[in-house]
Amino acid sequence: MAKDELKPGDQAPKSGQYQEIGPRGGKGREVTSVKGETLPPTTQPGSTYRLVDPSKNKSGRG
Repeated sequence: MAKDELKPGDQAPKSGQYQEIGPRGGKGREVTSVKGETLPPTTQPGSTYRLVDPSKNKSGRG
């Protein structure tokens, strides 16, 4: 697992779109998460999430 990949159940370090990365590196669905929220379960065991599109807001939560 790369250092920028997060497991389901981890807290999102930044708000934005997270892409599911399969156990063999395949790309899956994208989910939206807010900083501090728990990332949802993945569709396959062994999958992780990677931030692909951080939110560009000025609310202080991004």
